[in-house]
Amino acid sequence: MTGDEQTTEVEPELRSYGISVEAVDGGDPLELTYMTAFPGREVHHGEIGRALNALIDRAEADAWEPVRVEGTVVRSPGDVLGTWHAEATWFEELIAYEISETEFSSRVLDTLTHGDEPAETDGSDAAGEPAEAGDEA
Repeated sequence: MTGDEQTTEVEPELRSYGISVEAVDGGDPLELTYMTAFPGREVHHGEIGRALNALIDRAEADAWEPVRVEGTVVRSPGDVLGTWHAEATWFEELIAYEISETEFSSRVLDTLTHGDEPAETDGSDAAGEPAEAGDEA
């Protein structure tokens, strides 16, 4: 199965897990944007888990080759609640029973940022993107 075919099948799988997919850009990394069902002040951890479980299940079935996944959670189009990512090696280690589900989850949650967090000290914004001119505080 080619990368494009795998990506085409990822969206319906995510939707079957209750993820309101706004956009999926396949490749490496796989960029996933979804609208949260929990538009509070923080990203809902269970929702991240459902998205990742859809991908883990596909990987275990040899229907998806793990790549880095970059998740963007929106309250509404353009209103970013937060971002997270998962490395390809984390999926591989989980599937090979080299790390536990708890370790996998902890690694992902350690990457979680919220849209209202201040810019990173390396000059990037909370999503890791370079700050635009005029964005300086």
